[in-house]
Amino acid sequence: MSEDEIEDHSAPLIEHLAELRTRLIRSVLAFVAGMVIMFTVAEPLLEFISQPLADVLRARGEDARLIFTAPQEKFFVLIRISVIAGFAISFPVIAHQLWRFVAPGLYKTEKNAFLPFLIASPLLFLLGAAFAHFIVTPLAMNFFIGFSDAIPALANLIAGEGEFQPSAPSQELQTVFLGSVRESLDLALKFIFAFGLCFQLPVLLTLMGKAGLVSAAGLRDVRKYAIVGILVVAALVTPPDVVTQLILFTAVYGLYEISIFLVAMVEKKRKERLKAEGLWDEDEADEAPAEDAAKKE
Repeated sequence: MSEDEIEDHSAPLIEHLAELRTRLIRSVLAFVAGMVIMFTVAEPLLEFISQPLADVLRARGEDARLIFTAPQEKFFVLIRISVIAGFAISFPVIAHQLWRFVAPGLYKTEKNAFLPFLIASPLLFLLGAAFAHFIVTPLAMNFFIGFSDAIPALANLIAGEGEFQPSAPSQELQTVFLGSVRESLDLALKFIFAFGLCFQLPVLLTLMGKAGLVSAAGLRDVRKYAIVGILVVAALVTPPDVVTQLILFTAVYGLYEISIFLVAMVEKKRKERLKAEGLWDEDEADEAPAEDAAKKE
């Protein structure tokens, strides 16, 4: 390769790198600005995230307060909240910069295919986060905190000393819940991220359907395995509470059925497009289900 050809190939690469640097700088500036802005409201956000725990404590007649065991603990908790919330409010800018960098290299059909998913993904994450905050977290907090009363009461019931009731105050050693700011925040955020990611299932399966990696018929065939998998996930990401596990199972399984419907729509549109272009082969389309049936037998 001559020197002129090398320069022709290196020039576009340098231009792409310069554009990438510009997009990254703008994204980082947006993130830093968002983090600074959200730090000013980090305290109300902490109260909002801790609200389910506070409601549970008030319902139990206990003092709804969280403690910090180190001088710097609450400060770094507020920093952590500002980082997460700053990324959340700056995500539209970051996603726009990423899209502006990638879009010129995509065909029009590819742009039309990916853009809805870029919009749906954060919306589904917010839906999952809201589901976790308003439904799952209160149930989980009530279970975990009430567990300290359930064990002594159960021991009294087994010993035949009375009904299944929380033990009354006595001179014996008792355990009292003194919630740590950091630990309580960690648990609440784990639920939010776990459910936010679980609610990405329709986006993931629909993208795989567009890529031809899964089909609606295939998803229907493995439905029984999907049910077992969802039950396992529900048992792992939720407390050992049947009600909470059933709520998560119902939500995720509903998303799985929605995913099957979306993949079927993708396949229908692909079929119509191929027929319009004269590329659809009815024989091959008929042979595929026959081959799948033969493999099952």
